[in-house]
Amino acid sequence: MSTQPRQLTRKKDRGLTDRTELYDILDSTLVGTLTTVDADGLPVSVPVLYARDGDRILVHGSTGAGAFRRAAHGAPVAFCVAEMDALVVAATLFDSSANYRSAVVNGVARTLDGDSAVVALTTLSEVLLPGRTTEVRGHLPKEVAATLVLALDIVDGEWTAKRRVGGAGDGPEPGVWRGVVPVVRGWGAPIAEAGTDAEVPASVRDLIAG
Repeated sequence: MSTQPRQLTRKKDRGLTDRTELYDILDSTLVGTLTTVDADGLPVSVPVLYARDGDRILVHGSTGAGAFRRAAHGAPVAFCVAEMDALVVAATLFDSSANYRSAVVNGVARTLDGDSAVVALTTLSEVLLPGRTTEVRGHLPKEVAATLVLALDIVDGEWTAKRRVGGAGDGPEPGVWRGVVPVVRGWGAPIAEAGTDAEVPASVRDLIAG
């Protein structure tokens, strides 16, 4: 499915134009950076957990968080994610690089409230830890009231996605090693909180196994 992302000014060959590739990047990580501007026009950035829900990005934070309040009042936002796949070790420091995937989505976020906020928070929880929503109680009204839930629509012409793959771009140097060092990720063994008398739940076991 071809789309119309924002135009890149450098390394245009690394740009991605397929929305499914954008979604793959957004779905591959759990933390992004939400950036907006304050009342004086100065940038404000905050790292957040997020979830892609169809053609929108869901984020949540405290109702007292300045960046969220600004975004809720219509300030333009940019949402950025990046995933490093490997360190590229070249024969020179200048040519050394990294293989990565990144995406930026721009727009104006919408505030969700009432049932829409509850559904969004449940969706967010399910993306972060699939199956957990069936193991614990739902959101209390006071918890929803203390949370600001934002949805950022992914609109054609308002996103960019990039990917670098491959090895070093320079030539070999005698006696100098060149190559790629892949990044390896995984979940460790769960550590129970003191006083916990329950077994590790299925959602956590599945997360580790997956």
